Amino acid sequence: MSKSILYDSTLCIGCKACEGACAERWGLPYNDRIAAEEKISAHKLTAIETHGERFSRRLCMHCEEPACASVCPVGALQKTALGPVVYDPDKCMGCRYCLQACAFQVPSYEWNSRLPRMRKCDMCYERQTRGEPTACSAACPVGATKCGDRDALVAEARQRIAAKPGAYYPKIYGLNEVGGTSVLYLSAVPFEQIGLRTNVPQGPLPALTWRVLELVPDVVSTGSVLLGGIWWITNRRAEVAKAEGKRK
Repeated sequence: MSKSILYDSTLCIGCKACEGACAERWGLPYNDRIAAEEKISAHKLTAIETHGERFSRRLCMHCEEPACASVCPVGALQKTALGPVVYDPDKCMGCRYCLQACAFQVPSYEWNSRLPRMRKCDMCYERQTRGEPTACSAACPVGATKCGDRDALVAEARQRIAAKPGAYYPKIYGLNEVGGTSVLYLSAVPFEQIGLRTNVPQGPLPALTWRVLELVPDVVSTGSVLLGGIWWITNRRAEVAKAEGKRK
């Protein structure tokens, strides 16, 4: 069964224990200055965000059909049967297409490193292959982050909404967004109020891409797709560079 993470914003107290556990698992620095950063980056793979009196969490969504993996020309990113989307730095050629393709702007690049890599959460893939919980869920003192089988967590999320309808916005984020993700959210308010993108497609992004290409005649597909791709990549690079600049 595919593994997943359920994050319940109504339970989160903003203690950032998940951030510290994630940093320790990756061998990354973590101090007061980094804790104060409320954005994911190459040195912070998960982040607690403050939205008024509420909290939210940013991390890789581990899409069921990840756009980042579909655009990687060398297979450095792979969706595993276990659920996590994993990254092999030895295969990576540094093209950064994954940064441009991600609907959630998750992958970060080590811009200041002499041998830069892409960095993102891998949902503690090695721990989960050993039957252990993710570091973030093990560290959470209030159960706001929980890991387990995706189907079981979806059922639990629905039960929580049904048991306390006044405490929850009646929707599970990640159930259908971009075709479904392995990270699921519950919230007391509409998801955009805790910083989640609600304008993403409800179907898988790779499927949308191929559906469009199938409608293009072979005789013109190469040139039009190439020109369209260049335009899209150029604009997305500008957007990603701007977003990365804000993270620093």
